[in-house]
Formats: sequence, C-alpha cells, structure tokens
Amino acid sequence: MVKTVRQELTYKDIYDSEENIWSVLFTTGYLTRRGRADGNRIRLAILNKEILNIFEEQISRWFQETARKDGAALSAFCEAFENGDAKDAQQKFNEYLNRTISIRDTAVRKEMKENYFHGLLLGLLDYKENWHVTSNRESGDGYTDILIEIDEKKTGIVIEVKYAEDGTLEAGCREALHQINAGRYTDLLPEDGMKTILKYGVACYRKRCQIELERVQY
Repeated sequence: MVKTVRQELTYKDIYDSEENIWSVLFTTGYLTRRGRADGNRIRLAILNKEILNIFEEQISRWFQETARKDGAALSAFCEAFENGDAKDAQQKFNEYLNRTISIRDTAVRKEMKENYFHGLLLGLLDYKENWHVTSNRESGDGYTDILIEIDEKKTGIVIEVKYAEDGTLEAGCREALHQINAGRYTDLLPEDGMKTILKYGVACYRKRCQIELERVQY
C-alpha cells in the first residue's frame, strides 16, 4: 500500500518499511500511478529513462551491499559457479532473490528486465577479489553479459542472462546457451590461457531463476 502525501513520513519511517520507500518515491514524482487501484494497492511505473537509469544503479548497489554483509554465503555462491555446480548456484540465487527482492509486473521492456538481473548477478559475482570479472566484453562475434577469468584455476566463465517473459525458464536457458555458442563468446578464454570453460545460461522470471551449464575442457 502506498501512503498519500497527507500522511507525512519521517526519515525513521522511511527506513522502517519498504512500503514507505515506495510512498516517498511516488509522492515526490519519481514513480507514477499506472492503471486502477487493486484494493488498497496501486500499480506504480518508472516515469522516464533517466529515472530508470537511477533505479538500476542505486537498487543494484543496494542489493550488492545487502549481500556483502554475509561473506560466507556470497563466497559459497561464487564457488558454485567456479566448480561448475549449476544446481547449487541456481538454488542459492533463488534463495537470494526470494530473500531480498519484491517485484511485480512492471512497465519496462524485456531488455530492461534482463539488464536488471544482469547487473544484480554481476554485483554478486564481483565479490571474489582474485577473479577478473568484466561485463559486456567483446569476444567472438559479440559481447558477453558476464565474463570471468580465474587465473589461479585456469578457469573461464561466460554467463548469458535472459528474462523469460512467459515464465518458461528452461527455454530461456537454452536461448542463452545458444547465443553463447552462436556468438563464439568463449573464443577469448583459451587465448588467455583458460583450460576449463564453463558456459552458463541463466533465465530469470520475477523472483525465480534457472541455471544451465555447458563445460568445455582444453
């Protein structure tokens, strides 16, 4: 439920409840009303592209800072990717999404939703100090969403993120892996001395995700 302007909020109120944060953003014009009210709730939409960019940067940073408070869990999440354990990575990412975000359908395009989850995953995997993590790096015939080189283990990781608009996560994973292979996104890794290549297709839908893996050994 979003409070109206007449219900004044103190700074303490804002941090006491997630609903109060949305109330402030709504009453100050950063969010606009979309459609009819559903009981005591209303659908909100981001006003324009400039504000969307602010949301992507600030909210991703907020999630990253929240995750970094639990270093052991975050390290285990990264190690699941490093070890090629797609099922464990999927379970941990689903637990994280359920614990930290609350999202409903939005008015943004599919590409913006993919950018959102891309940024979130990038922030989490950047936790490892000895990993070289890059985003949208040129490789093969395109640009990888996330490319990781672990020099110590001679392991390279390529991750492509898709938003499954219709909720079919398995198809989203297949599409992501096909894009990695068709675009030859792993070509750079053997040239950099990586011996084990892990290709991850990650599909997200609201608060759910699925992760599939293809492994190549040189």
